[in-house]
Amino acid sequence: MIKVSDIAKKKVVELMTDDGFNAATDYVRVGVKSGGCSGLSYDLTFDNKKEENDKVFEENDVKIIIDKKSFLYLVGTTLEYSGGLNGKGFVFNNPNASRTCGCGESFSL
Repeated sequence: MIKVSDIAKKKVVELMTDDGFNAATDYVRVGVKSGGCSGLSYDLTFDNKKEENDKVFEENDVKIIIDKKSFLYLVGTTLEYSGGLNGKGFVFNNPNASRTCGCGESFSL
């Protein structure tokens, strides 16, 4: 399961609305893909349909879908949002990552 901070929830709802999605019925798709300077990188998109192998759950009123493979890498992760002048945008605090890159967008186990 992924936790969603209050600040991240607010930003997700705002961005979903801007992109024509409905935060009450549509999903935040979170995944992991090969790439980045540490080997794996995070992927976050909006989606209005789920696939057969997706895990679906709701956290802090945000509907999240994750494919089964990515779920293994993301269990216990907290999605946060860092704004301001030095903000990075969405940040994944992943307890499973043994190493992350300086930008925080990729990791390894």
